[in-house]
Amino acid sequence: MTRGQTRQEHDRVSASQYRGQLDRKRKQRIDADKKAGEYRSKESSKRADAAKARQAAAKTKSSSTRSSKLREAERREKEAETAGKEASRWQTRAAGYAKDEAALQTKLSRAERSEADAAERRRKTEQQRADRRAAAERAQLESRISGAEVAVSHALRQLPAPKPEKLRVLMLGASAEGDLRVGREQKRIRAAVESALHRDQIELDVRPAATTADLLDGITMFRPHVVHFSGHSNDDLIVFEDEADEPHEGVIVTARAFARAISATDDPPLLVLLNSCRSAAQIDDLVAQVVPFAIGMADSIEDADAINYAAQFYAAVANGQSINSSHLSGQAALELAGLESADLPTLAWAPDVDPSATILVSPEG
Repeated sequence: MTRGQTRQEHDRVSASQYRGQLDRKRKQRIDADKKAGEYRSKESSKRADAAKARQAAAKTKSSSTRSSKLREAERREKEAETAGKEASRWQTRAAGYAKDEAALQTKLSRAERSEADAAERRRKTEQQRADRRAAAERAQLESRISGAEVAVSHALRQLPAPKPEKLRVLMLGASAEGDLRVGREQKRIRAAVESALHRDQIELDVRPAATTADLLDGITMFRPHVVHFSGHSNDDLIVFEDEADEPHEGVIVTARAFARAISATDDPPLLVLLNSCRSAAQIDDLVAQVVPFAIGMADSIEDADAINYAAQFYAAVANGQSINSSHLSGQAALELAGLESADLPTLAWAPDVDPSATILVSPEG
């Protein structure tokens, strides 16, 4: 074993050497046994030939034939004797090889045990290293998770608690062509709020024929906590009314322009509710850039279904329920009425807020 060679490596080399030596010694023993057998066979054959020659000599009446057969018998006996000696010599060799083979087998078994012990020690060492690595990785992961939970908890704690002021709701309704019952929706919402537990804690600014000027004035003057829009929309547009007394096509506002108008205040709203068709496509951008919470409709929704959802949503809010529970209550109202639109209202929120923990209305004091 060299100074740069471990004991385990030395044991592995020795075992390999012993296996080679054992194989060679086994082959030598087998060859020696074979030679001894061959010479024993030859000895038997020559002795048999000698016996036949003596029998022939005894039977013949010719003196010359007798002498010839006796000489032949003598030669065969000598050949048998020589073969017997060779057989004994090869048997002695085979015995020596067998003794060496047994010694090598003992050494090989010892080396293999040492090799197996070394392998087990290596396995245990590697397992211990793997366990330490796994423990370190778990600790690191738990530390990251704990850090993330602390960060999220801290972020959630930074959300402002309900202020000791009334919840201000800006209600914008637009139906330029007169095909939607936005007045009926606003009436139902007002009735729901007025019959709720905390009705005195909510202030409504109702604008039934809302224009873009109503949007900006409402945002900057009323400073609403909630902006509610009922009317027409699609994935990236909202339709307001124009300053016209007759039915008209309305004023098309892009989702981007609407979001910029909502954010054009020192006190941005907490919630935007777009109670209009396919408006859910806009709410992700709203919560990413403007407000903590937004609600929209995932597809086209019937006028009556939209009214029922909104009325129940604001009733729950005025009863002190969280935003999430109020949203679920609105969906439940549609489902209890047997309507298929219960899954259309969609709530989205920013990653640093919790709709289940955010209550917009609380009792005085």
